[in-house]
Amino acid sequence: MLQTGQKTCHDSAGRQIPCAGSGQDAEYSSGAPWPSPRFELGEGVILDRLTGLTWLRKANPAEFPLDWQEALNFIDAMKHERVHGFRDWRLPDRRELRSLISHQARNPALPEGNPFTNVFLGWYWTATTLAGAPGFAWYIHMEGGRTFYGAKRQYYLVWPVRGLSSMLWPAVTEPRFVETEAIAGGRAIMDRRTGLIWRRSAGLPGEPALWEDALEAVRRLNVAESSAGARFWRLPNINELESLVDLDRHDPALSPGHPFTGCRGVYWSSTTSMFQPDWAWALYLNKGAVGVGRKSYARFHVWPVAGRLGS
Repeated sequence: MLQTGQKTCHDSAGRQIPCAGSGQDAEYSSGAPWPSPRFELGEGVILDRLTGLTWLRKANPAEFPLDWQEALNFIDAMKHERVHGFRDWRLPDRRELRSLISHQARNPALPEGNPFTNVFLGWYWTATTLAGAPGFAWYIHMEGGRTFYGAKRQYYLVWPVRGLSSMLWPAVTEPRFVETEAIAGGRAIMDRRTGLIWRRSAGLPGEPALWEDALEAVRRLNVAESSAGARFWRLPNINELESLVDLDRHDPALSPGHPFTGCRGVYWSSTTSMFQPDWAWALYLNKGAVGVGRKSYARFHVWPVAGRLGS
């Protein structure tokens, strides 16, 4: 699981505030840190040293939108033509394309100083079909980083990739989720894929809540469950929330046989949307969509996380 790239903290009005004690994403920077430099430039290609994936430098090689099957056909032609000497180009899956997103950036939502060219501020196809609806596939918006789905007959852009990433898809011995009795009296579950610890009950009293109320609810939880008010639980960042998603499932988009109870529709993350800093990122658990909600208006649920902060 990767860091989101977020470096600043913001209140419900979008104003920047100190991160210390805020409980927000940038206070913790949980996830694998980004190498510096992150990207290595080749001849027409870019190696992402964080994930090990190689991307076409030109982020819009077709130069016009394609429907989903046309996108697959376009990349098949790239393989046949051995573009830049390679025959293993493919359409990225959802997690691969999301790995390029920086949640500190907008227009485009890519890491600062990246070497990509021809990035279009619109929707890009992924190779991932929507669970339960084979006529639909996931796509990602490069303007701000939203992750949603649409009919495969619609027309969006193509950004080819090659290689595999064990960081994005780590091997895990089943079962993926195991109870850990050492924390919170056995009411916590460890995800062995990420090392994160989640509360078995996917919610807290008093929700749904506004965003700042969600952060405060986690502070109160720490006071109630930790000695001397020591901080342990936190509101997860958007990459931590998204790591729970099983893209082969829906209603909820969690692995079969998962141990969680009380799963609800939409969950707040601690990550501010830099496209509009008075909004924050949220996970729509029924389908696994990654969207946003206005901090001072939307009322979403709260699912605290603990555990690994870096790797």
